[in-house]
Amino acid sequence: MVKGKKTLYICQQCGYQSPKWLGKCPDCGEWNSLVEEIETDTPQQGRRWSQRLGGATPPRPYAEIGNQQDVRQTTGIAEFDRVLGGGLVPGSVVLIGGDPGIGKSTLMLQVSAQLERRCGKILYVSGEESQQQIKMRGQRLGIEPAHLYILTETHVEHILNVVEKLDPYALIIDSIQTVYSDRLDSSPGSVSQLREVAAQLMMVAKGRSMPVFIVGHVTKEGAIAGPKALEHIVDTVLYFEGERYHHHRIIRAVKNRYGPTNELGIFEMTGSGLVPVSNPSAIFLNERPRGVPGTVVVACMEGTRPLLVELQALVSSSQYGTGRRMTQGVDQNRVALLIAVLEKRMGFHLSADDIFINVAGGIAIDEPALDLGVIAAVSSSFKNIPLHPEVVVFGEVGLAGEVRAASSASSRVREAATLGFKRCILPQSNQAGLESIDHIEVIGVRSVGDALEALF
Repeated sequence: MVKGKKTLYICQQCGYQSPKWLGKCPDCGEWNSLVEEIETDTPQQGRRWSQRLGGATPPRPYAEIGNQQDVRQTTGIAEFDRVLGGGLVPGSVVLIGGDPGIGKSTLMLQVSAQLERRCGKILYVSGEESQQQIKMRGQRLGIEPAHLYILTETHVEHILNVVEKLDPYALIIDSIQTVYSDRLDSSPGSVSQLREVAAQLMMVAKGRSMPVFIVGHVTKEGAIAGPKALEHIVDTVLYFEGERYHHHRIIRAVKNRYGPTNELGIFEMTGSGLVPVSNPSAIFLNERPRGVPGTVVVACMEGTRPLLVELQALVSSSQYGTGRRMTQGVDQNRVALLIAVLEKRMGFHLSADDIFINVAGGIAIDEPALDLGVIAAVSSSFKNIPLHPEVVVFGEVGLAGEVRAASSASSRVREAATLGFKRCILPQSNQAGLESIDHIEVIGVRSVGDALEALF
């Protein structure tokens, strides 16, 4: 073997390294995921990265370091700024993942055009589309940026040379799975290449205070392709969600070093691109049926934004004697727990019934305050009694049947009052101070029994 090179077998799912081939990865348990890769030791690599960072900086006492505030740059797209935490931080590296065809490239082209108007030159690097294809998309979106430069290149060293000459305000890579470095012999998209390319882009972003957007593919499980180390390198991780047959798209922040996590941005896909939705609650409740058993409106929190969604439940007798439990948009294990609470604490006989739970609109909610909504919807469908259409609920339910407090109760109640709801059923520990909110009646409950009594 040539000196300076070594052969490793690396799992393409989690990044586990082994000196020999294994059929099953001992770390993540994936079968046939270890691929042979040849890594080249590069003694000068650290020095080149240090040069890109501007050279080594001496240590300084903590008290002498200035309290410099990062100046955020707005992108011109309100929902995208919300997810970023208020705007774009210079030198930040943002990773965006999503299903094929969901609109990642469309969003990046729109962001490029908005940033070009405010900040000057933008470099858009595509390893999957030609310059003519990108121009066709730009014409469809109705944008004509004068200082947006399109580069079709997959060699990261060539890309960084162009960055040195052009000196753009921001760099966009679409996508990182197509970019490779000649320092490694492995193929583009492999774990080693992803780490190497992401590290080089991160060093350039920090050294030049240049924002970098990285578009990443996702696996069949919905996670960004490549090892978790890729998400640890970047500053912000955004997931582009939404059903391909729905008009709205959701950007969710799962990591953000410069702002709150679990923030949500909602867009509507139109013929002229992605349009921000300023009032998403009205979108999700637009086609809500009234007077139908099994539907309830729940007040949720996504980051700092209150969101009202419609929760639907259908309880029907099973012909097999053992009921099925199917959910969409909520955790199936959490629903099974709440059904057990109804059976044990309220005497409902649900073991022989099929129960289906759905969050209308294709949005996924993972919050404990959704519990009371599940209880209300299942009870309504089981009793075949519709709930009042102007009632909204929220609250966490424990195994003893108690209703526990939820965070940001005032924001939830004010959002419900703004949309015209007349009554809100919430945990009693959250009730204090909310009676003064106009045009809505606040009812505090201690247990599931109290909640069902107030609902029916």
